[in-house]
Amino acid sequence: MLIIPIKEGENIDRALKRFKRKFDRTKTMRQLRERQHFTKPSVANRKQNIKAKYIQRLRTNEELS
Repeated sequence: MLIIPIKEGENIDRALKRFKRKFDRTKTMRQLRERQHFTKPSVANRKQNIKAKYIQRLRTNEELS
């Protein structure tokens, strides 16, 4: 549970902005979306390998340029 203390005379918009920032940093929504469906470990590993190959290809092309 997130607790955002509001200081004396603080604008509610500023407190709301701090809440949203803190909420994003906890990655709560990302976890909820991931838990909506199950992905097999082999599929997750394959996706991670494809992403790593793509990033590696970008970096080698950047070095050659």
